[in-house]
Amino acid sequence: MVKKSITTIWGSLSILLAGLWLVVRIILEYFGLISDGNDRTTGIKDLRDEYKNTNYR
Repeated sequence: MVKKSITTIWGSLSILLAGLWLVVRIILEYFGLISDGNDRTTGIKDLRDEYKNTNYR
C-alpha cells in the first residue's frame, strides 16, 4: 500500500517537473536566450515576427 502511493507520488512529481521544464524552455526560446543544436525553435518567435510584419484589418 505504501509502495504504491510512493510510486504514484513520484510519477506525479516527475510529470509536474517535466511540464514546468517545458514551460521554462518555451519562455527562454521565446526571448531568444536558448536554442537547441539544430537551430530549431518552438515556432513562437517566427509567429511573433510574422504577426509584426502582417497588417491585420
